[in-house]
Amino acid sequence: MKTRLTELLGCRHPIVQTGMGYVAGTRLVAATSAAGGFGIVASATMTLTQLRDTLREIRSRTDAPFGVNVRADAPDAAERIDLLIAEGVRLASFALAPNRDLIRRCTDGGVLTMPSVGARRHAEKVAAWGVDAVLVQGGEGGGHTGAVPTTLLLPQVVDAVDIPVVAAGGFFDGRGLIAALAYGAAGIAMGTRFLLTSDSPVAVEVKRHYLAATVTGTVVTTRIDGVPHRVLRTPFVDGLERSSPVIQLIRSARHAAAFRRESGLSWPALLRSGQAARHGRDLSWAQTLMAANTPALLRTSMVDGRPSSGVMSAGQVTGLIDDLPSCAELIDRIMKEADERLTALTATR
Repeated sequence: MKTRLTELLGCRHPIVQTGMGYVAGTRLVAATSAAGGFGIVASATMTLTQLRDTLREIRSRTDAPFGVNVRADAPDAAERIDLLIAEGVRLASFALAPNRDLIRRCTDGGVLTMPSVGARRHAEKVAAWGVDAVLVQGGEGGGHTGAVPTTLLLPQVVDAVDIPVVAAGGFFDGRGLIAALAYGAAGIAMGTRFLLTSDSPVAVEVKRHYLAATVTGTVVTTRIDGVPHRVLRTPFVDGLERSSPVIQLIRSARHAAAFRRESGLSWPALLRSGQAARHGRDLSWAQTLMAANTPALLRTSMVDGRPSSGVMSAGQVTGLIDDLPSCAELIDRIMKEADERLTALTATR
């Protein structure tokens, strides 16, 4: 299936695996790209050295193209872009809108750009800056998300820009791919569905929590880092939602202390990280501390396998998933379903 997205990225199928912290590393990205999709490395939780090693390890496993998600507000964002250029990475994606200088740096170095957006005006803004594609995530999606559902946001953006649009939020099968294409998208992006594969490095116990969840088993909360964040509902998350400002500050400080010990950051460096996340937003000090150590909460679940003590970003689509195929099996299944749906739609009656 050829679309504007496959032509742009050089992949066989219009299916993107999104960058998920502590999930989208060597194993998952290489498996996705080798299967004909387009894998994206989550670099925000990696040091520059770890990112370089990851890129080279992926290259040793597959010659298929892949991308890297870069945190636009990271202090070393420019250095990371330079690394992508040096390593010949196909695409830089951004969860937060990048500035013009980063876009220009990528373009000059031959790296394609694809920011994630949650509103039409944001898509129009970055398109005017010269990005190569946009990823549109509806409110059903996991992690940081907005309030507008994919079925309303996607057609708005498709009508507003003339670059390839990738649809995210609520996709998991071939029917969804055909629906997205019918809206005018050039492909789909999935996070939760790829997290729930046998190639995902997430602990089995954590995957069980996802598989057991229903479509109402997620919650959008601002208590994690001050931004609407869709996660699995757990006693830990419910406790964050119910806690008073004082309790939240104490809990945040405790988690920040644990993250500081793990990361080796000094208290001033940790607070600077929190203040960077706080920029442009009216966050309490509790939320600022939480924003600084959100990676530790993700690591607790995704790496350490302790879902009751951390947070698990999740799209509502988790309630429709009940198996753990390999990336190759998943992509093959989606494309087969898409072909079957197209045949059924075009059959003469």
